[in-house]
Amino acid sequence: MCATVAISSSCNVDEEITAALPPEILLDSETGVYTVKQGREIVIAPNYESADGAVFCWTMDGQVLGTSPALTFKREEPGEYFITIAITTDGGTDKEEIRVDVVELEIPTVSITGNRNMTVATGTEIIFNASVRETSLPTATEWRINGEKRGEGLSYTFRPEEACNYTIEIKASNEDGTHSDTVNVEVLNAADMPFVWEFGRTAYHTVEGRKLLIRPSGVSDMEGIGYTWQIEGKGSVEGGSSFVFVSDQKGEYTVKAAATLEKEGKEITIAHEFEVTVYEEGAFYRAKGSASKADWNKVYEYTPAPGQFINELKTGGFDGTQTTPEAAIAYAEARMGEVDRYGNPYPNWVSLGGFGGFIIVGFDHSVENSGGYDIGILGNSFGGSSEPGIVWVMQDENGNGLPDDTWYELAGSETGKAETVQEYAVTYYRPTGPQMPVQWTDNLGRSGEIDYLKQFHRQEYYYPLWIKEDSYTLYGTCLEARNYDASGKGTYWVNKEYDWGYADNYSPVDRLTEDSNAGASANANHFKISNAIDFECKPIDLEYIDFVKVQVGVNAKSGWLGELSTEVFGFYDYNMKKSAD
Repeated sequence: MCATVAISSSCNVDEEITAALPPEILLDSETGVYTVKQGREIVIAPNYESADGAVFCWTMDGQVLGTSPALTFKREEPGEYFITIAITTDGGTDKEEIRVDVVELEIPTVSITGNRNMTVATGTEIIFNASVRETSLPTATEWRINGEKRGEGLSYTFRPEEACNYTIEIKASNEDGTHSDTVNVEVLNAADMPFVWEFGRTAYHTVEGRKLLIRPSGVSDMEGIGYTWQIEGKGSVEGGSSFVFVSDQKGEYTVKAAATLEKEGKEITIAHEFEVTVYEEGAFYRAKGSASKADWNKVYEYTPAPGQFINELKTGGFDGTQTTPEAAIAYAEARMGEVDRYGNPYPNWVSLGGFGGFIIVGFDHSVENSGGYDIGILGNSFGGSSEPGIVWVMQDENGNGLPDDTWYELAGSETGKAETVQEYAVTYYRPTGPQMPVQWTDNLGRSGEIDYLKQFHRQEYYYPLWIKEDSYTLYGTCLEARNYDASGKGTYWVNKEYDWGYADNYSPVDRLTEDSNAGASANANHFKISNAIDFECKPIDLEYIDFVKVQVGVNAKSGWLGELSTEVFGFYDYNMKKSAD
């Protein structure tokens, strides 16, 4: 109940009696409606006239809220609240009903897109994106990593370099309050990830309009892994573990990729980023000059598979000092660069060992695509002795003088046949002791060994001395073996030839001679750049090439003769040979 105060109802001024004026409430809101947010106080303070000695009474739903000229009001629940203010004096009473709208706070709600729990490898770049519920108030955001402020805005790029557990938090704040969201990220070393998705390089080069395959060097064969690829600035696409990049415009492009596996409520992600440079066709063509030579001028890599002539000190020509890749290259250059006593070229052979062993050479000029035979490669094949090598060519697309661009296989007679395996891989393992066979496994689930032939050789190991790892993997195209035991007793083995398209192969087509080469001397097979194919086995138009690779193309052995092993003596630009004749 509001208190009342008795006051005189009239006054005497110069003996004249005058009546008191009635009070009047003057609200400070024209509409009589006040607004306040839940849990916040509002002070309602009207102005009053003729209010001397007044009694004030604020009521709501029959309950007295206050007896002062001003009312402090607060409610936790949003809604409309109707309040009456009454003022009473000797002159009378005035009342006004007001409405107080208690509205909800506009606390910003923030959410990070994606899974709440993640596992990634060190070095993986993760882009976290967040969204905030729109309010009428200015809102600020900040990102925190394990409590430490790292950024602002609605996007944050996280690239952890240390294996650890991280809490990624975003906070959104305005004058009404703060809200946050978190993601837990477990960062593991790559070797500890539950699946594998590895690449041997992060930078690629190609030419306008030419397809480039970005393919992993190692990938787990597991169900449930999703792969996403994105060219920066463009939308992302779902695909497989490999990606085909192509652009009709030169420039630099960033390709981002992620492999994701959902396991036990956790998102496991491996991410990679690649830089692709696209060049103009022919930008780095090197024309022949007056000093240009038809023969190869440099060995860039010599990585044979284990074999009976690897590290061999007699006919193999090794001396035991070939313990580095550089020394191995020097050995190959010296062998193929030998001359006779008159100073004329008299090249010696270099063995590439078992399947996948290879050698890469270059020229002092670009070898042009004439449409006919352009390249000659010397081997020592003869009737009944063919050890085919797959030939690959490369254009120096980025102009740096190194064979670090895209290899294209030269198609041969076996290309496209069901028996030919285009993407074959063999891993060789270092023997645990001297004069032991070299064991291998392949990507088809098979295994075997390179036999140690102690009746012919005495070097301790067939495993290359300059390869320091205890195993290494060689890749390439594998042909169906054609070798057989003609005697039926293991005494006479025949390594049958293939029709055309392979080095060290007694081809009736591309040897371009009727000579039977009964003495097993150096003789050439010839190759057309126009036979180049891409990873889809489709023709690729190369105007010229700068590098050539020969890779052993069969995984087989012929009894006491040992493994089939391509031998090369040299390489030359056949176009220059033809023009000189």
